[in-house]
Amino acid sequence: MLCSLCCLACLLITSTVEAARPNIILIMVDDMGFSDIGCYGGEIETPHIDALAAGGVRFSQFYNSGRCCPTRATLMTGLHPHQTGIGWMTNPPGDPRGYSKPPAYQGYLNRECVTLAEVLKPAGYATLMTGKWHLGFNAQDRWPLQRGFDKYFGCVSGATRFFHPVAPRGMTFGNEDIETPASTTDRPFYTTDAYTDYAIRFLNEHQQAKETQDKPFFLYLAYTAPHWPLQAHEEEIRKYRGKYKIGWDELREQRLAKQKELGLLPANTKLSPRDSEVPAWDTLSEKKQDEMDLKMAVYAAMVDRVDQNIGKLVNSLKSSGQYENTLILFLSDNGGCAEGGVLGRGEFYDIEKRNLDNSNSYGKAWANASNTPFRLYKHFAHEGGTSTPFFMHWPAEIKPQTDWYTEPAQLIDIMPTLIDVAEAKYPDTFSGNTIPALDGISLRPALQGEPLNRTEPLFIEHESNAFVRAGDWKLVGRGVSPAKGYQSQKWELYDLKTDRTELNDLATRRRAIVNDLAHKWEAWAKRVGVYPK
Repeated sequence: MLCSLCCLACLLITSTVEAARPNIILIMVDDMGFSDIGCYGGEIETPHIDALAAGGVRFSQFYNSGRCCPTRATLMTGLHPHQTGIGWMTNPPGDPRGYSKPPAYQGYLNRECVTLAEVLKPAGYATLMTGKWHLGFNAQDRWPLQRGFDKYFGCVSGATRFFHPVAPRGMTFGNEDIETPASTTDRPFYTTDAYTDYAIRFLNEHQQAKETQDKPFFLYLAYTAPHWPLQAHEEEIRKYRGKYKIGWDELREQRLAKQKELGLLPANTKLSPRDSEVPAWDTLSEKKQDEMDLKMAVYAAMVDRVDQNIGKLVNSLKSSGQYENTLILFLSDNGGCAEGGVLGRGEFYDIEKRNLDNSNSYGKAWANASNTPFRLYKHFAHEGGTSTPFFMHWPAEIKPQTDWYTEPAQLIDIMPTLIDVAEAKYPDTFSGNTIPALDGISLRPALQGEPLNRTEPLFIEHESNAFVRAGDWKLVGRGVSPAKGYQSQKWELYDLKTDRTELNDLATRRRAIVNDLAHKWEAWAKRVGVYPK
């Protein structure tokens, strides 16, 4: 009898410990600017995202890596992109050569790193993924199932059409390239919907299968929206049609005013000047204004659709009783995208052509507005390229906080955070390879509004753009890194406590700080492989 009671007690204790570990959902959107969603100042309707943010911890200073694939490399591994083999870009579909011979620039995820899935699976988590991979696609040993995920549906490459994805940028299920699946509703196939539908399917299968139903799950949901090509449902485009005829100048003013009202930015924050290449709105012809309004309406509709799908996912969690103990993280991979020229590219009035396009975009002018109040864009290390909305939502542990969490944090902190909450272990070796130590720290103290006590600066390098952030000081520059053999511009220095929009360069007046931070950046760059060996 006593033995039976002891066994029962052990089972109860084990069950309690297992239940205490949260399910984890990591949601990443693609090419969305700092101010696009409602809770970060935007006018686009994102009530489901806003509700999650309001019920969690909202970060006002969180950094990505400035572009799709290096951000995903760090997000998945906790290491800096160069340490993973994606120090520049991945190689495009059909080109197995990559961009460079040095290991730090080989163009796909190496084996001297471990992914979140490879860390969480040994800790007892089911590992699921839908959406954009973009960490290597010319060989299957670089795909999600070979990097720790149990199930996968999505786009292995870096971009795809939303309505009619086709090879080599088509859909993949597990390890099989597949034809565009038939729609399960009366609406046409649309990738944003499909990623969510498959995510919910995977979660339902996880909960119903005897071998997994007692395990927590890790779901990585990587939307391709609102990355080009800009394509959306017509009824959602109509919702926003005409709203952007106020132009980008007025839109930037309105968004900054809302950001101040929300407490996201200080009341004395100055709006960065309109990009010098972008014309004033009132200099455009009426026809061109209408075209630009349409482009931004399509973009807004894409963000709106992401929000609707996140709402669908949350409702599924609530219906299955998993909502309370699920940690949800949300962020964007880089700032708004200025690719495609100042006023964008592609055919927008012809719906059929628009939805078959592979690269139509809204251009630098609207990207400037997406990144309000910052300057510059995806690719750059300035705030416009690397600042992202980021929040964590976990009802079982986080009490809704009215204040913004203002300590700087970075992608390198995601792996330590998830290891912490999942009670997992980061390995010294994996599959016979030595794994570098993590530079990031757990963000779990932020869940209770406590300080992080970070002791080291934050660093970034991407395509010769770089920054080092130490406290409120940020040393940043374009073309400052010799990673590709050139150094074309000087460092800039900003005090982000008083100048978050990087308008007052203090480099010539604070040479000691510049020299100190530049020295630290140089040491970091040599350590992580920025300099080709």
